[in-house]
Amino acid sequence: MYNSANEEILFDVRNHVAYLTLNRPQALNALSLDMLKRMRELFDQWAHDANVYAVVARGSGEKAFCAGGDVRGLYNSITGLGPLVHEDFFITEYTLNYQLHRFLKSTGKPYIAMMDGIVMGGGMGISQGATFRIVGDRTKMAMPETKIGLFPDVAGTYFLSRATGAMGLYLGLTSNMINGTDALAAKLADTYMSVNAQQALLRQLEAWTWSAAPVNDVVRLVTAHATTPPASALAALNLAIEKHFAGKRNVQQIITSLLGETEPSQADWAQKTAADLLKRSPTLLEVTKRQLEAGHKLPVADCLRLELGMMYRAFEHPDVVEGIRALAIDKDNQPRWQPATLAEVSCDMVESFFAPRWSPAEHPLAKLEEHFG
Repeated sequence: MYNSANEEILFDVRNHVAYLTLNRPQALNALSLDMLKRMRELFDQWAHDANVYAVVARGSGEKAFCAGGDVRGLYNSITGLGPLVHEDFFITEYTLNYQLHRFLKSTGKPYIAMMDGIVMGGGMGISQGATFRIVGDRTKMAMPETKIGLFPDVAGTYFLSRATGAMGLYLGLTSNMINGTDALAAKLADTYMSVNAQQALLRQLEAWTWSAAPVNDVVRLVTAHATTPPASALAALNLAIEKHFAGKRNVQQIITSLLGETEPSQADWAQKTAADLLKRSPTLLEVTKRQLEAGHKLPVADCLRLELGMMYRAFEHPDVVEGIRALAIDKDNQPRWQPATLAEVSCDMVESFFAPRWSPAEHPLAKLEEHFG
């Protein structure tokens, strides 16, 4: 049986494996502040528990691992319609993201993320730092932030900038959804398993006779249950993505390049991609481009510190409230971005997202390395 002090998080330890289940299936397991705080506590507890050799995280139900954060709660918090929790939410979330990225190195215990179903936004944040990122037949993955006037956070600066070629920039700007096979192609997952294979892996973990090297044990089990993925549509687009997204000075150059595509097999994709970009917040597109181009030089802790400052600036910018309103509140899908076009986005507007808000010692995430290595 699972034991739980909070019904949104279920947890148990069986045969030296700690199992954590996100338990908001009606909300596609979206993360609340209470869930983030509980996860931080549990991973701290398991880090120091000699009876725990490995951790497995999964989502309740068949639809989602985790569809991200609670955007309606974010909207209410920023606009004053609900409790003022948005600053605490992101500080807690980013601390957890770093904790999970460092979990294996700081504890020697592998962390397995079962990325079954929808994995978006905050769901990526709690899975990309896993030792084993397992995807499968039902995986639907995205960093959808530019749709709501935000940028890809939760260490997206780190993991998208380390994706295959320009795929991370393409996914971060467009907010497009990909499947499990595409996630492998983009280096946003490690192993493909069918649903049956994932269930078999979990059963075998409960009966496994552990050696003195739990990481090696899990490598053996994951390798044994891996299944052959189908062909990746994203991989087939790799050359086109490089052609249109790599090395461009700004987002308008990307769009111009896409609109100029003459190869018949790529023209429809290029036209649709350009149309998608033209629907996003112009300001946040340029912010995201700069963010991801800077990310490959930064360690994960610095990426998260950068993102927190960017997020505080986003709280002050009108596009995030307007984007959430259009997508999740009124659902008219007609956001009125300010400014409305890329041509109106100035360098100063973009730079404002990267201006330091705190001294290094005063940053809310200053002590990540001290706490987690």
